[in-house]
Parts: sequence; structure tokens; C-alpha cells
Amino acid sequence: MESIWSKTCNRKKKPVLEGHIQADAAVIGGGMAGILTAWQLEQAGVRTVVLEAEQIGGGQTKNTTAKITSQHGLFCRTFIEKKGEEPARKYVQANQAAVEEYKRIIRKECIDCDLLESAAYVYSVDSEKLKRETEAAQRLGINASFEEQIEIPVSCAGAVCFPEQAQFHPLKFIRALAERLTIYEDTLVTEVEDNLVKTACGSVRAGYIIFTSHFPFINFPGMYFARMHQERSYVIALENAGELNGMYIGEGEDTLSFRQYNKYILLGGQAHRTGENKTGGRYEKLRETAKRMYPESTVAACWSAQDCITSDKIPFIGEYSAERPSWLTATGFQKWGMSSAMVSAILLRDRICGYENPYAEVFAPSRFSVEEFPGLVKEGGKAVKGLTKRFFYIPDKTIAGLERGHGAVVDTPQGKAGVYKTEEGEVCQVDVVCPHMGCELSWNPDECSWDCPCHGSRFNYKGELLDGPAQEGVWHE
Repeated sequence: MESIWSKTCNRKKKPVLEGHIQADAAVIGGGMAGILTAWQLEQAGVRTVVLEAEQIGGGQTKNTTAKITSQHGLFCRTFIEKKGEEPARKYVQANQAAVEEYKRIIRKECIDCDLLESAAYVYSVDSEKLKRETEAAQRLGINASFEEQIEIPVSCAGAVCFPEQAQFHPLKFIRALAERLTIYEDTLVTEVEDNLVKTACGSVRAGYIIFTSHFPFINFPGMYFARMHQERSYVIALENAGELNGMYIGEGEDTLSFRQYNKYILLGGQAHRTGENKTGGRYEKLRETAKRMYPESTVAACWSAQDCITSDKIPFIGEYSAERPSWLTATGFQKWGMSSAMVSAILLRDRICGYENPYAEVFAPSRFSVEEFPGLVKEGGKAVKGLTKRFFYIPDKTIAGLERGHGAVVDTPQGKAGVYKTEEGEVCQVDVVCPHMGCELSWNPDECSWDCPCHGSRFNYKGELLDGPAQEGVWHE
């Protein structure tokens, strides 16, 4: 399963870090947030290196729908009610400034990345809710409008429109920036001690350590594992589906996302918490939806993405912990990774350069509010459930009873194990305990992967690491 971005963009390999080097700042993670942060720091005269475990853009960046927008669902009215009008205005302004910064960089640097200015819409069956959201967005300074008619073939009462947003090809964009940065690929960070970053073949000593590795992998201090969960969503690229102006997303549960890229319409949806996809069929449901909406269409590509969701739905951008003032982080982008990545780059640059940023407090990881408490309780409950399942759940399947092409937690003479049986009958066995914090893994039939329901780590059917915060695989010895 390869995204349309991966299919249409080749990237040059970068060297592996060997030996010891020094820098002003070391960025851990070469996705959009990491590359943009390094770019902004270098432009400000801060010597920066990027350390990427595999290939730049090879994590969530290659799987995004690549909408650059301050339109983050029907959030304006809710944000005002929970946080107040001034914090809500700052959140919107920070993200709109991020949209404009993308445009500025792309034009100034003449980057060929299929940039297209486009309106962003969020649709709903509730017209009153849409009108209230439009009014709230206007109060926050957005030139929003309520539109009764939209182009996509869904049943709705209309949509809220944010004009002058954008879409692009994310891998072409970071490929261009990467040519002017110091980047080391295939360089997995194994340990961070104070201002020293260690890898298998080298190390970096830097004044600032910046964690942009999607999910912070150091549990203490920070405790980000207790303040976020991860969700997966699925996308198919459709040929012969016609043309579409604008970017669209629905309001509420089980919603759909639409955008055009060249001759393709990207249709997304079927979101679920990572580790909770027992029945599968997510891609098939999207295909059925596509056939109903676009009968002549065919599927050219399909892929999935994973997003960190904070308890109060605001990213964590800033100081990793009060105990580590020289450590910074950017995470919890809640499915709006493109604008959040640029917001992160600007805030982290300003923090390191000593510039005052009016938006910093809204995103500060040190914040805590009453709205966050129910989320913390829920995340704690999920972790307890995952640990309890590990110790007390007895599987009813055996290797012999497992069908070909299926995976499950099974009972073996040595105890519980995760087993996938290929169509040819080969048995692939893994340790079913997540190495991050010990929760029991669940089988994801849509992607032939073992997923952690507690904190979102993922492993392929052979036990190789796909997504953190885990830092190692679950191979069976």
C-alpha cells in the first residue's frame, strides 16, 4: 500500500551519521515538522542537523492528504466556549499564518510542488450548527461564509467555507527543502542524555534537542503517553471520478474527506483508534462508497495515516518539560499535520532565537485545563485495559486452528503469541507484548499489522517496527 505521493516522487538518499558532531540544534525526526523546523532555524542562522530513522517524509508525511488549512473541522465555536475567544483567535491566527508561510516559501524558493490555492469546506446535515460556526469563525478574524450548495455527492445542509487555503504535494516540497539542509537518514536515535543524542554509529551534541518524531518516545519527563492517543484513517485515490474544486471534510463521526490531486480525487475516512480494528474492511467500505458516488471510478492507490490526538485537541508545541528546558517537542497534530507542522517550526524557531511569539502559550505542552482531565482518565483506562488483557485474557485460538491469511493472538505451549498465517501456510510468530509500556497488541486485518491499543505503536506481521513510540520490534526469539 503506497500513497499517491510516494508513487509520484523520488527522493535522494542522505548519508548515515558516523562519528561525533556538534550543532546548535538537533532535530529528531525528518517528517514535515522536522524538516520545516530545521529550515526555519537555518534561515535564522542556527546550525541544525536532522536525524531520521529511515527516509525523510517516510512516516506520516507520505500518508497525509496534504491539505494546508486553518479550517480544522467545526472547531471555532467549541474552542471559544471551552478556552475563551482570545486563545481561540490566537489558535486560528497561528494556523492561518502557517498557510501563508507555506505560500511564501514555495514562491520565494520557486519550489515545484503542485501548490494550488483552494477553499476548505466542512459540511454537515445541521444547517444551524454551520451558521453558528460561520459566525464564530468570523469573530476570530476568518473571512468564512456559509454555503448551501457544495460540489461533493453527499447529503448535507451545506458547509462552512474558509477561502484562500491551499493544497500541495508534500514529498516534492520537503525534497526541495532537504537539498539545503544537513540531514542524516537511516540514523535511529537510541538515547538522549541531557544535550547528547546517541545513535548506533554516531552522536550529536547540541544546545537544543527537538523531538519531532510524531510521538515523543521518551516517557519521562513529559508523560506524553498519558496525554495523547493515536488514530488511524484510510485513503483511496480515484481515477475517472471527475474534477473537484475545493477541499472537503464532514462533521461528526464516520465522516468523509475529499480533495483533488491532478487527475485523482482522494477519498478518505473510516477512522478508528489505533489497535481497535478487529473486524477490518476499512478499504472495502471506502471502495463501496466510491462506487456509489463515482460509478465510473477506479482505485489507483490506497494507504492509511496515523495521527496523535491530545486530550484537549490542541497540539503540544514547545518545551518538552520544565525539567529539560533545552528539549523541545512538536506533537499531537490531531489530523491537521500540514498547518500544525508549520506552526511548530515557527514557534520552535522563535523559542530558540529568543523571539517573543504571541501564540506560544496556546500550544505550550505545560498547559493543563479542566477540559484535559476527562481525556487523561480515558487514556489511563485504556492503558490499564491493555495491561489487564495481557495478564488475564486467555485466547481461544491455536496455531492449528488459525485460517490462512489471518492473524490473531493464539495460545501456544510457550504461552500467548501473535501469529499470522500466510496464504501459503507459513506461520509468522511475534511477541504480543508492546515493548513501549507492555500493553497487549491487537491484529489489524486491513494492514496485516500488530497495533498497540494503548499508545499506538505498530509492527508488521514479521514483528518489525512501523510506528512509535516503541523503539524496537517484537520479533519472536
